[in-house]
Amino acid sequence: MSTREPAGPFVDPRELDRQYVWHPMTQHSALSQEPLVLMTSAERHVVRDHTGRAYLDAMAGLWCVNAGYGRAEIAEAAYRQMIRLPYYPHTQANAPAAELAARLARLLGGRLRRTYFVSSGSEANEAAFKIARQYHLQRHGGQRRYKIVGRHHSYHGTTLATLAASGMAARTERFEPLPGGFLRVPAPYCYRCPFGLAYPKCGVACAHQVEQAILAEGPETVAAVVLEPVQSAAGVLVPPKEYLPIVAEACRRHGVLLIVDEVITGFGRTGKMFGHHWYGVEPDLVTMAKALTSAYVPMGAVTATEEVFSAFLGEPGSGREAVQISTFGGHPVASAAALANLDILEREDLARNALEVGAYLLEALGRLRAHPAVGDIRGLGLLIGVELVADRESRRPLDPALAVQVARDCFQAGVIVGRSARTYVGGGHTLTIAPPLTWTREEADELVAALERALRRLDR
Repeated sequence: MSTREPAGPFVDPRELDRQYVWHPMTQHSALSQEPLVLMTSAERHVVRDHTGRAYLDAMAGLWCVNAGYGRAEIAEAAYRQMIRLPYYPHTQANAPAAELAARLARLLGGRLRRTYFVSSGSEANEAAFKIARQYHLQRHGGQRRYKIVGRHHSYHGTTLATLAASGMAARTERFEPLPGGFLRVPAPYCYRCPFGLAYPKCGVACAHQVEQAILAEGPETVAAVVLEPVQSAAGVLVPPKEYLPIVAEACRRHGVLLIVDEVITGFGRTGKMFGHHWYGVEPDLVTMAKALTSAYVPMGAVTATEEVFSAFLGEPGSGREAVQISTFGGHPVASAAALANLDILEREDLARNALEVGAYLLEALGRLRAHPAVGDIRGLGLLIGVELVADRESRRPLDPALAVQVARDCFQAGVIVGRSARTYVGGGHTLTIAPPLTWTREEADELVAALERALRRLDR
């Protein structure tokens, strides 16, 4: 018999939210005039609010619901595992996590074989930094290689160390001083080349900056380079095809580990299972989260090569094991959900659909170039940025408040798009598009039509 008290008077969840919840990236003083929307259900590519109104989600939640909403297979897999074994710390083994690690090794290919599980993308990158530092300490006889080379406009998480590795001053300035040992080089931002050059005559100068940074700091002090195959949060910066190979070769030449952050670009988003597969490079460490479970359950992971893993082997008591633990790492329920999610991604070949529908969407978005506020349109697979400008000739960024207006107009029209908010000082003017990978051409057309209408309102 239930011991719960009888239900009291109905309380509107929106009022409970207003009184008790602290939301991210939200100014709560404005919520009395413009309360948040209460989302109540979702299916395929559509989320619904408490009034029943439908919104076409062109951001897959937060770059993560790759398999789409309402996948009963994922929920059922999680339920079955909850009944069988809901939790046990990963100090011992469980079958779903073991199977998932083997699955990731197959999907990643090459020498990437050993997976350490965590709970989020931020935690995955934190763990990768720690692994890289401890690896060098043990591989190089106590040598303190501790520096991490990142890039301007990059995003690797919200913890202090991952913020330090990121290149987003607008998100870090309130928390400084940040942990030391992190440095940044220019990003492959072709539309706004930091060197004032144009591809391909530039010789991919931005890629060579990575080796220059390693040499300037001293290779014996540098543990790793961390990069996203496509810098997503800053407005979808797609590098030239030569960029990653040049960086990977520089890392190999100087004994520096290459960490590839696939938190957003992984699991079919770019048209291949992992973004770095487009560039023919083999990282030493790959971090992932978000679409690992299509966000049905929180989960993250770091996969390392066998060479990196072997540096942590030694006699019991030698202290060479990874000095790292995560309460929810290798969670059996999350692992079961991830396996069901990967079954869907592979069975339905959603990476191919992302490639095909993404190419169609990029072409359809091309007609937006007729509007003077559209400066650049770029993307890879179903990962697309539309950069808005106040002046096309000078490429002066559009006032972020106007970009907010465009995104809000789309939302009011029932289409959810993203925006590169608080990514770097002077940024916030690029719209981002990353829908579920099950999208159709018809939905791509609906998105483009909504954007066209929103851009026309800028002229009023």
